[in-house]
Amino acid sequence: MIRSRTQIPWSRTLLRLFALFAVVLGVQAGPAHTAQAADFKVIAFYDGTYDAAHINFVHEANAWFPQHAAQYGFSYTSTNDWSQLNTANLAQYQVVMFLDNAPQTAAQQSAFQTYMNNGGGWIGFHVAAYNDASSNGWSWYHQTFLGTGTFKSNTWGPTAETLKIEDPNHPATAGLPGTIASSVSEWYSWQNDLRQNPNIDILASMDQSTFPIGTDPNQTWYSGYYPIVWTNKNYKMVYNNFGHNAMNYDTNTALSSTFASAQQNQLLIQEIRWAAGQSGPVTPPQGGPTGAIQGYGGKCVDIAGASSTNGAAVQLYDCNGTNAQTWAVGSDGTLKALGKCMDVTSAGTANGTKVQLYDCNGSAAQKWTRSGSTLVNAGSGKCLDATGPSSANGTRLQIWTCGTGANQQWTLPS
Repeated sequence: MIRSRTQIPWSRTLLRLFALFAVVLGVQAGPAHTAQAADFKVIAFYDGTYDAAHINFVHEANAWFPQHAAQYGFSYTSTNDWSQLNTANLAQYQVVMFLDNAPQTAAQQSAFQTYMNNGGGWIGFHVAAYNDASSNGWSWYHQTFLGTGTFKSNTWGPTAETLKIEDPNHPATAGLPGTIASSVSEWYSWQNDLRQNPNIDILASMDQSTFPIGTDPNQTWYSGYYPIVWTNKNYKMVYNNFGHNAMNYDTNTALSSTFASAQQNQLLIQEIRWAAGQSGPVTPPQGGPTGAIQGYGGKCVDIAGASSTNGAAVQLYDCNGTNAQTWAVGSDGTLKALGKCMDVTSAGTANGTKVQLYDCNGSAAQKWTRSGSTLVNAGSGKCLDATGPSSANGTRLQIWTCGTGANQQWTLPS
């Protein structure tokens, strides 16, 4: 707020003294609570309805990006309402993502093409580029923009590979070594040879040392050239040929994380910042598995009401693959969901102290270590425990003296 020049001088002096005392006492004055505005805004479109591996990636992405957005200067909004892909709405965002599909209606396609022609940014993943002979009706997108033509083949099963950085001078690849480790994914190949397209700049490809690629002999690549990440020089866009997690389809459980590679994470964040006009190397977000934590009775660790409010209850609930059950396992011992950390209420150490969701603060109350199948809280030395013991939906999680009971056994994503 801009103060009037006629404000009484002694009141201004008192305000300054109060602010000084607040700093000395470790108390934040009101304005310090105001969140810093993001440098740019990202909107991600998805369906989340086809193939458990793609659905799991969508849930993971919609948990991972909000957890890291503020650190890298952006805000993140996701929606499965593709009607929001219109000119008026897109004008609010500097970067658009397609997580698992592309616009299907003429109006959406026209709005997106106009947005890109006018300098908008775009990041696409895996199946967002998929098209076969029956779905190749949008020539601008598949031929001009992506340059791929139609889908040709895929590997199976999903594997982690070594990627060769083809253009070390692009801002998206700044600071990366000559080869990087990918996360696990299924991989696509395409009709067109992108090396022959002067508009395409291939940023990363399959390194020759990484062959064979795949675990099914009938769907394995044994040799060849396969671009994985590229940009079209005429647009601020990057396509990533990853975003398909390994899955146990019988139990709908993820067996891998798209965000498990710190080097790939760095590439991804630098792509986003470049597409928004915010180029520069970044410290890579640490890799780590992301997914459901399963416990007593086969139920999942869940945030009540999918609320990100400080103090939201952490509980057991039927596994459903939502963001409220998608946890990022940090290398620092944190367990994060909905952008916040699993926390022991008031840093308590007594048996029965409830576990909650809270702003990440680096305290021992938010650090967990694996000991066999138990999760030990660093601040209390006690284990994550399902009260009762009960596996009923809504059962609160707490800390309790570590034992061998099934209500203290947890399976984390890996």
